[in-house]
Amino acid sequence: MALNGFLEFFQKGKTFRPKKPFASGTIRYSLHKQAQASLQSGINLRQVVRLPQGENLNDWLAVHVVDFFNRINLIYGTVSEFCNETTCPTMSGGSRYEYLWADGDLYKKPTALSAQKYIEHLMDWIETQINNEAVFPVSTDVPFPKNFSAISRKILTRLFRVFVHVYIHHFDRIVSIGAEAHVNACYKHFYYFVQEFDMISAKELEPLQEMTSRICKDKD
Repeated sequence: MALNGFLEFFQKGKTFRPKKPFASGTIRYSLHKQAQASLQSGINLRQVVRLPQGENLNDWLAVHVVDFFNRINLIYGTVSEFCNETTCPTMSGGSRYEYLWADGDLYKKPTALSAQKYIEHLMDWIETQINNEAVFPVSTDVPFPKNFSAISRKILTRLFRVFVHVYIHHFDRIVSIGAEAHVNACYKHFYYFVQEFDMISAKELEPLQEMTSRICKDKD
């Protein structure tokens, strides 16, 4: 599925928050366009996620972190009105998995929150990281921080939890609006990317393991 098709579909409905763009003329804008073109070409998603020859890994990570942040925001926006303190009192993925929120600021210790509050705090936290030019530099003159890979891993791990919650608790809504194929394609792209660069631990991926084995069958 082409990325443009995904964005066109979800932007017709409610969005969770404004989309974070790339500045035109920057290296990451160019890489973003390159990734879009690869998706639109319909080639194997396992191949799409691979680092282009001669490109900087941190630039490639930054492009995908922002893209996945934007797309998962759009996906959550389609179910957010059905996700509240009453329907989803905990940030969970079924009865076996519950996620606690901690950010070292407002929540210094892991704290149980409703799914809605957890995801709101999560998206605010990610937005702060992305907008911090010391973490996500906009100029090639400014180096990425030495822990950029670790920051990206944390962001992607937490974004995966949104997939877990949406798939397990709100998939009926996704199906009812005809978005199943779009969400599955986004998930496959996300999964192949985090696998390619070892960004999420196997333990974190467990809640969607059965579904992943069913839909992520692209060969190398």
